[in-house]
Amino acid sequence: MNDPGDRVLDSYALLAYLENEAGALQVKSLLSQAETGPSHLWMSIVNLGEVLYITERERGLAHSRTVLAAVEQLPVDMVIADRAHTLSAAHIKARFPLSYADAFAAALAQTKGVPLVTGDGEFSRVESLVAIEWLPRH
Repeated sequence: MNDPGDRVLDSYALLAYLENEAGALQVKSLLSQAETGPSHLWMSIVNLGEVLYITERERGLAHSRTVLAAVEQLPVDMVIADRAHTLSAAHIKARFPLSYADAFAAALAQTKGVPLVTGDGEFSRVESLVAIEWLPRH
């Protein structure tokens, strides 16, 4: 059974936290709750890949590696894109106009039965599938 504080983070949420952008305090609060309490945070490994390629493109490989080391210390369980996760994401992508990586975040939230934390407006297209906890946009 899930704790009411359980959430899935997408790349937008993690980047907001890492770059201290709009929504960073909300994500920091979720991380604190996951560190000290019964709540859990999950992220698809595909969405971690998004964070890393965006970071490398914008700030270089060395910074991307520093970000990876920092993320590995956070109380976020990375979920490997196994067959079931990939098939769920493909099904969502086939039905809704959102990026393939975003489909992995939505599929994970749907599978876990928990809200997805994001500020990415694309996710408004899947609010019929998963609850969205909206972060402020920058």
